[in-house]
Amino acid sequence: MTHNSALKIVVIGGGIFGVSSAVHLARLGVETTIINDGPVANGASSRSLAWLNSARKRSAVYHKLRMLGLDRYRTLAAGHASDTWLRFDGGLTWDADDASNQIPEMFRHEQAIGYETRLLAPSDIAAVTPGVDARAVSPQGAIFNAGEGWVDLPSLIGLLLKEFLARGGRIIADSGRAEITLANGRVSGVKTTSGHAIAADAVVVATGPAVPRMAAEVGKRIGDGTTRALLVVTKPLQHPLRAVLNTPRVAIRPTPNGAFALDSAWSEDEVIVRDDGAYDATPLTIAGLLDEASNVLDGNPMLVLESYHTGPKPIPADGEPVIGQLTGIPGYHVIFSHSGATLGLVAGELLAEEIVTGTPNPMLAAFRPGRFDD
Repeated sequence: MTHNSALKIVVIGGGIFGVSSAVHLARLGVETTIINDGPVANGASSRSLAWLNSARKRSAVYHKLRMLGLDRYRTLAAGHASDTWLRFDGGLTWDADDASNQIPEMFRHEQAIGYETRLLAPSDIAAVTPGVDARAVSPQGAIFNAGEGWVDLPSLIGLLLKEFLARGGRIIADSGRAEITLANGRVSGVKTTSGHAIAADAVVVATGPAVPRMAAEVGKRIGDGTTRALLVVTKPLQHPLRAVLNTPRVAIRPTPNGAFALDSAWSEDEVIVRDDGAYDATPLTIAGLLDEASNVLDGNPMLVLESYHTGPKPIPADGEPVIGQLTGIPGYHVIFSHSGATLGLVAGELLAEEIVTGTPNPMLAAFRPGRFDD
């Protein structure tokens, strides 16, 4: 590519992947524009539990990338006053008391790969991480991962955007749907339904669940396992829980203002997709999730709904991230992953460096979109 200061790159998507990519490009001296169909952080980043982890089993390369993601958050925390919206107070996980319980197996696996882990009996949990009703924990015990944490993605995105603008970046919000334009088989720019036409040497498509559709528009397949998301946020309350909880019926994390954010697999399955494509959840589902959370919290507090967020949850078909340039279309780069929070900083960093230098990063070799070409 040309000298960095002459490069023009458009990032489509105002969530964590898009904003992270944009700020890293700006740090490298690239003229960068973010466009988003609505306000920033209005998509998957607004309904993510945002648990920072590499728990349980996954491929070795994916685990390594996630560990790099955690490292970048610790670096960020060391340089910013982020203690209200970025915390490393650990994660506690237990499974149901039935044949599906994998806690002893997962504990041995995490020990084997050097992931910081402890297996706790229900009676030992309070001394390690308070705020849990031990009666709710299955007799097989729970795994405590002290190095895990959580991030409030809107707060992080706001911090990154402040730097992006200070470095001369440009943001076009409420742009409507974006279309990538090609000339002689390579990226030439972006057009939006709001009337913007922007010339570009390259694009980064970080539109969450829309990535597979946009790739299909230029004849490329990305395996898509996108499902539904529901994040319920309670009103603030006084409670000692600080760790992220992952339990058979509910996952819980604290929020910056002292509330809790909740999600679960069963409640996501109950999300309604209406005829017009809008997503919603019934009062019964929301009440059920609040009850499940109360059941696992010490003191079984009454939890009151503050807000809830529904929509598609971006998940590649094989569960692994999709990061890099589309095969045969120079300048067309994508980021598509379920691990938006954990990978948010590192994925944007590695992709930005790869685009600017033109040198493929070996850390991303296993995650190329080209794996779906066949």
